[in-house]
Amino acid sequence: MTKVLLTGASGFIGKHITLQLLAAGYDVRASVRNDAKAAEVQAAVAPHLPAGFDLGDHLDFVLLDLESDSGWDHAIAGIDVLMHTASPFPIASPKDESELIRPAVEGTLRALRAAHKAGVKRVILTSSVAAVYGNDLPAGATKFNETSWTNVEHPIGRIPYTKSKTLAEKAAWDYIAAEAPELELTTVNPVLVTGAPLDKNFGSSVSVIQRILSGKDPVLPDVMFSLVDVKDVAAMHVKSIGLEAAKGQRFIASSTDKTFVDIAKTIKAAYPERKISTTLAPNLLLRLLGLFDGEIRALWPSLGKHIGIDSTKARTVLGIDFISAEQSLVETAKYVVENGFVKA
Repeated sequence: MTKVLLTGASGFIGKHITLQLLAAGYDVRASVRNDAKAAEVQAAVAPHLPAGFDLGDHLDFVLLDLESDSGWDHAIAGIDVLMHTASPFPIASPKDESELIRPAVEGTLRALRAAHKAGVKRVILTSSVAAVYGNDLPAGATKFNETSWTNVEHPIGRIPYTKSKTLAEKAAWDYIAAEAPELELTTVNPVLVTGAPLDKNFGSSVSVIQRILSGKDPVLPDVMFSLVDVKDVAAMHVKSIGLEAAKGQRFIASSTDKTFVDIAKTIKAAYPERKISTTLAPNLLLRLLGLFDGEIRALWPSLGKHIGIDSTKARTVLGIDFISAEQSLVETAKYVVENGFVKA
């Protein structure tokens, strides 16, 4: 049976990938930071598996640190596929960009070197659309696609998170080109990931919906988001494993594009009783507020830029029929409300 080493298994996306791998008949070795995270993953996926499914026979855990060489040889032993999803994702930019860039780049290279050393040939890497859109579109183009690459000197490209994902993905492709051409790499590049988490431990992407529901912001920024459901992101990882046409390819994970105001209107329609703002903020106001709020400041380079993302390749090559953004947003909001992450 094919066995997958999944790094970052305790993340929002990682748990969904774990579940879909197990449901598809793969054995999973999940890397986590500590034993508590291992128990967390087990508790999250178990209720969604068929009755009688023996989790102990198909899921085991290893402790790995992205910034340490220790344990990788043991973790990769007997593995057929490496699926590397582990990487930090904050909402606000850190003061020191190396806090994001170093673990993202070094962790990716450490995972690839371990796979190469062990003779593992198939690698699926979770990158990000951040490695795609941090640049100006070529003349005549209206959407970014998999041929697009972020320029880390561009105002959007030099945002620490965007820079970290770009440099990490480029490091992966460069490593394979220079040192390990036999590695068969696929990258999945998600946009803003929504959808219901499998447990109460979720990251920054769901926090965006939590922020809208909380009514924290009386006005909303003029920014465009591309959205994708977490279940579709997980499916793209799993489908890529055995698909010859996926090898050596990048795939954008995106259902559709929506402005922040449109996202708020979708959630407001589902929860009309909540005080959710759908008012557009003047860009000048946000530039002033961003002086005091790091989350707002991180939006500055994107203000007023309504640029789309093209996910045709995922639809045609991987056969993904994306869950609608409206359904995913409502499911996310429902989860946040029903689990008490916003005040009633």
